Amino acid sequence: MRFMLNWLFTSIAIAIATFLVPGIQPFGFAEAWVCFAFVGLFLNIVDSLVKPFLTVISLPLTIITLGIFQLVVNSFMLELASYLSVNLLGAGISIASFGSAFMGSILVSIMRSILDGVAEG
Repeated sequence: MRFMLNWLFTSIAIAIATFLVPGIQPFGFAEAWVCFAFVGLFLNIVDSLVKPFLTVISLPLTIITLGIFQLVVNSFMLELASYLSVNLLGAGISIASFGSAFMGSILVSIMRSILDGVAEG
């Protein structure tokens, strides 16, 4: 049940980021909500499988930058989730630049925190 809730919250956060960040838009054969659901699914999978590995590898840079480099890791995770959803399922989001991915990952993180807080309390 928790996985489904995480998937829903991530998809909602991606939808909000898509509408607020220029350079991120739905892409593919499906309707926009399906694109957001596909990317949300892949973002949850990537965050649980790839992100811990990248976090450990980038630990020296994260320490040197006082944690700011973790935002770059989050941006790469969003890019990877977008790439996987578009290339494996044919629908997802299109990210125009790293700056768009950076702003999108910040918005997704903020929205996920807000939605998690609302669901718990």
